[in-house]
Amino acid sequence: MLKKWVPAEKPEEQELKERLKEAEKKLEKYQIQVKEHRLPVIVVVEGWGAAGKGSAIGKIIRNIDPRFFRVAAMEEATEDEKRRPFLYRYVARIPQEGKFEFLDSAWMDEIVRQRLEGELSDKGYEQRVESVRRMERQLTDNGYLLVKLFFHISEKEQKKRIENLKKQKDTEWRVSRWDKLQNSHYDRCAELFDRCMADTGSSNAPWYIVDAKDSRWAQLQALEALCGGLEVAFQNSRGAVPVPQNVFPLVKMPLLSQVDLSCSISDEEYKKELKELQARLSELHNRLYRKKVPVIIAYEGWDAAGKGGNIKRITGALDPRGYEVHPIASPEPKEKARHYLWRFWTRLPKTGHIAIFDRTWYGRVMVERLEGFCSENDWKRAYNEINEFEKELSEWGAVIIKFWVQIDKDTQLERFNERQNTPEKQWKITDEDWRNREKWDQYEEAVNEMIRKTSTEFAPWHILPSVDKKYARIQALRIVIRELEKALS
Repeated sequence: MLKKWVPAEKPEEQELKERLKEAEKKLEKYQIQVKEHRLPVIVVVEGWGAAGKGSAIGKIIRNIDPRFFRVAAMEEATEDEKRRPFLYRYVARIPQEGKFEFLDSAWMDEIVRQRLEGELSDKGYEQRVESVRRMERQLTDNGYLLVKLFFHISEKEQKKRIENLKKQKDTEWRVSRWDKLQNSHYDRCAELFDRCMADTGSSNAPWYIVDAKDSRWAQLQALEALCGGLEVAFQNSRGAVPVPQNVFPLVKMPLLSQVDLSCSISDEEYKKELKELQARLSELHNRLYRKKVPVIIAYEGWDAAGKGGNIKRITGALDPRGYEVHPIASPEPKEKARHYLWRFWTRLPKTGHIAIFDRTWYGRVMVERLEGFCSENDWKRAYNEINEFEKELSEWGAVIIKFWVQIDKDTQLERFNERQNTPEKQWKITDEDWRNREKWDQYEEAVNEMIRKTSTEFAPWHILPSVDKKYARIQALRIVIRELEKALS
């Protein structure tokens, strides 16, 4: 893109002044429509060091109510961020509906820097680019406007600006190691930026190259690109988008009705195995931390199937400093106003730690699907989006273990009645549990489809027969230990 790019001719001073005034007025007006349309807007400002990215952002946001935007300078990842997936710190910044998020440098800058410094292999680069493409497509499919700007200056201009900044004590701090590295390897960086833009540009999230030699001209180009994107977004609104086909290999799974629920274990055998398995899991947890392997254990299942007791037997073997259990309820307003996977991205563990989810992102294709909390197009797209999410975690190095805890309707009714009639257990039963029970057949159909479409080779489902809760607990421990041993071998 940079190689073939021909800059637009800079307008005369009077025209530049008039167009700037018009663009600023448009943005002032459009910010209200952004709020009315509940449109989340991400503006990514990439480009050469000293090209004036921060200055341009500062001038653009003067036209937006401060309550409607945030600005993040995405410098080199912190030690904590380096222990999370590559996209973690960017997804964590996505805005709520009706608000703007400006990123001063983002994923392309990080990829190019790591590529130049030899931290990223050819294979690693391809994985990163694929991750970015998936993320950007998911965001735009879910109603986000993504405007990507690249501020371009020549090698000579960059060197001059760097030298000028270094001359003043108050500005020399703005020249980073990365700025200097870019200028000393300008041609190689230009080649890497060019390729990355070509690999991550799309019709939904194209790159706009900004001629940044003149600051006011750069400001105008950025404003007009942003206003143009907003105009298109307002026209398109939130229509249905194509449902992508799954590209990941799947593991064949049985229907829930085919699962043998007669499995059981004696009390004596249970106590013996529980002690042995928990001791082994405790050993593995220490090795996980030492080798910095992240683990994600996801629990879904019928109400009253025994998920809580199952989780308790897993955590009973773990160092409490190295795990966290996330009970997932209905999304809070700030979560509901973002991409549905956002609240799970922000709960991911660091390397060497374990995150256990009691209910998960699969609510999209169960509760949200059946209760009408999202459109048919939304939940049909979610199968592929979830597979992509789990693929991202797998490529990061996470062990992903997914449990469906299975019982039959009679067992559930028996446990519901026991909860209802036992004072210390009544908090466990709600009107919603009884309502969901009335939709058992619909939920079973949805769960069968969910398991069939999302049991991938890198994140397969494990169905736990739980009419005998003790049997289910032992099976879960065995599976967790087996998967951890495989990852650590």
